[in-house]
Amino acid sequence: MQTGFMPEFTCPDCGARLFHENETTLKIQETVHSKFCRKKEGETHSYMHRDPAHMETFDVERENDSSGAPVLKK
Repeated sequence: MQTGFMPEFTCPDCGARLFHENETTLKIQETVHSKFCRKKEGETHSYMHRDPAHMETFDVERENDSSGAPVLKK
């Protein structure tokens, strides 16, 4: 019985260990991880963020619902 080698990648910035039996898939995982890496182990952040200096509603026409109440909490 042959034990297979599982290609893996360890991120030097956050320490995340990625592995996959298919090297092409692992390369895709590395690319995605590089775009969303948190840079520090355990650090939390949101990929969807708003600039505190720009808190105005993007779509003024839909800022309020049909009864006139604001849709977003401020």
